[in-house]
Amino acid sequence: MSASDLQVGTEVVPESTPMRKRGLNLTRLQWVGVLLAGVFVVSVLRVVTGANDIDSSGLLIAAFGLAVPIALAGLGGLWSERAGVVNIGLEGMMILGTWGAGFLGYHLGPWWGLVGAVIGGVVGGLVHAVATVTFGVDHIVSGVALNIVALGFAKYLSVRFFSPLPGGGPTQSPPLPELPTVTIPGLSDALGTLERQRLFFVSDLAGILRAFVTNVSVVTILAVLLFVLTYFLLWRTAFGLRLRSVGESPVASESLGVNVLRYKFVAVLISGGLAGLGGGFLALVAANVFRDGQTGGRGYIGLAAMIFGNWRPGGLLAGSALFGYTDAAQLRGGGTTVHAFLLLLAVLLIAIGVWQIVRKGRKVQGILAIVVGALVGTWYALTDIVPPELSGTTPYVTTLLVLAFASQRLRMPAADGQVYRKGEGH
Repeated sequence: MSASDLQVGTEVVPESTPMRKRGLNLTRLQWVGVLLAGVFVVSVLRVVTGANDIDSSGLLIAAFGLAVPIALAGLGGLWSERAGVVNIGLEGMMILGTWGAGFLGYHLGPWWGLVGAVIGGVVGGLVHAVATVTFGVDHIVSGVALNIVALGFAKYLSVRFFSPLPGGGPTQSPPLPELPTVTIPGLSDALGTLERQRLFFVSDLAGILRAFVTNVSVVTILAVLLFVLTYFLLWRTAFGLRLRSVGESPVASESLGVNVLRYKFVAVLISGGLAGLGGGFLALVAANVFRDGQTGGRGYIGLAAMIFGNWRPGGLLAGSALFGYTDAAQLRGGGTTVHAFLLLLAVLLIAIGVWQIVRKGRKVQGILAIVVGALVGTWYALTDIVPPELSGTTPYVTTLLVLAFASQRLRMPAADGQVYRKGEGH
């Protein structure tokens, strides 16, 4: 059966309209060329600005640690919203995941901690699914309520179970055992030597490659595999086609024999498990301890990354990487590294503005992008450093700017957020 057929039982029903291909249709060799061109641009930026940490392996390793929990939360949101259920409750599911990781991680070991994280997230997903799918509660109301309840519930459980333990307390668990990391010794050392020589382009490329073979957490590897699995299941299987059809037109799906409520329920449970795993990363990998307030709003950021990625795994991964990278840059390099980004941002905004005017005919958006780019460029030319009060906002401002100028190509699932009751189409 082809991916453009909707299979119901033993019957195969072709879609009425073929799906239009989206994205850049580039060959693998062309993609390699694009990536190398990106490295070249960053190399030029490093030389011009003198911000040597801008593409160092240390910064990129830190970026991975900041991007993975956001990516997992966003991936959870993608599963839910592709089935038509808005999941504002990702933050609450992550909170429950952090507590589950802390509890089982301390008592049974780090691998069981990951299981506890998934279980905690699934519990949050179950609450959201029952409220929205079974009882038809407004999705936003249910998600916000879940976030509030999960925060209070995690605090109560911490006081109840962690306070009596040595090293624990009402707001944190005892120290948790570490999960293993993966390093390729010979390759990592050789790339590190090449990176330290500060050769134009060569050292930059070596630093980027070194980040992929040095101290890579097993959870990071698992997260990448989950992205690949999600793409395969949702875009290459009959199960995924039916699930996405539920998010586009539940009435039409039910008329073809698809159990709409079941698919929505399963999608929200998977969504909770993935968000919980993101919380588990924070407790077991990023900090090796559960702390109250550990998620820090990353569930909401994951939701923004999902929108940035146009409800697709590849775009979501890029959005999470962008946020993680800019966050790591401002944490490690402070105002100096962020100042270097001003020049790159100015050039990108001006290029986007010209592209909007010349290729898309959108004069208003194009002129606005050029004006903002010129202002950012002026800011870079007149200053030497970005104040700490402003550098901390870099990840959020960057994400908002990209979303603002890319909003014309975003399209959410047609039935996303709609309350659906069985038999509505009859």
